[in-house]
Amino acid sequence: MNANADRQRDLIAALDFHLEAGVDLMLDEHPHDRFNEVEAPRMDARPPEVESRPEPKPALRPEPPPRASSAQPPAGTYGQSAAARPGEAAGDARARAKDVGSLEELEALLAGFDGCPLKFTAKNLVFADGNPAAKLMFIGEAPGADEDRVGKPFMGRSGKLLDRMMAAVGLDRTSAYVTNIVPWRPPGNRNPTPQEISICKPFIERQIELADPDLIVCLGSPATQAITGTKDGILKTRGRFYPYQVADREIRVLATLHPAYLLRQPLQKRLAWRDFRTLRAALDGKA
Repeated sequence: MNANADRQRDLIAALDFHLEAGVDLMLDEHPHDRFNEVEAPRMDARPPEVESRPEPKPALRPEPPPRASSAQPPAGTYGQSAAARPGEAAGDARARAKDVGSLEELEALLAGFDGCPLKFTAKNLVFADGNPAAKLMFIGEAPGADEDRVGKPFMGRSGKLLDRMMAAVGLDRTSAYVTNIVPWRPPGNRNPTPQEISICKPFIERQIELADPDLIVCLGSPATQAITGTKDGILKTRGRFYPYQVADREIRVLATLHPAYLLRQPLQKRLAWRDFRTLRAALDGKA
């Protein structure tokens, strides 16, 4: 019985791993090595027939090329061609975000923004969860499959782990505001590209300004690098505080490991526990 239970747990863990990696569709019950497969000859193949020489056709005058339309797309409208000009999309995002006066307006703006190509491959906009009036803000990198399906950040296995990590230091989603630097799921749960982060960065910056937290926790390297500007990896930056300037005041930013990384590397939870103890001390005014 123990061996069967262990095997069942291993199979479930393997399925969870593939789901986190973006594999959510099975095409066949058995794996195939497509590189070693040789196409079998068709049974109905016929010998080629002798082609008859076609009669020459009279030469036709070439038609003039179509005249280019002078109509231009509306300002700020990109569609799927936005990937070709991320700088233009990022500039439009910054211009739009600065005029937003509330988090509700920002969410509505993102819902109608077509400048990021990720919008066209995602199911839902994943804006935020938790308490927007809280003084603590968690920022991850991008939604996963569960978040994309539900429309809220940190809803899958990594979200449950984040909830347990918060509970370990006396926190929950009523005492924290949770979001991502990119509000749409990248295909296959890959990391967002620098261009995608650049386009979405004005929105997360404005979201921070409107939420106005006292402390930000960046979960993982992409979020830490986007918010703090550091180029260091997360194992070097975790547990450290960085300054983040908003208007006339400074917000402290603490870097730590992403829950999805901890699911893959459970031994590193000891490092995250140290970081969350530092977080608790900072909230209590002791760090």
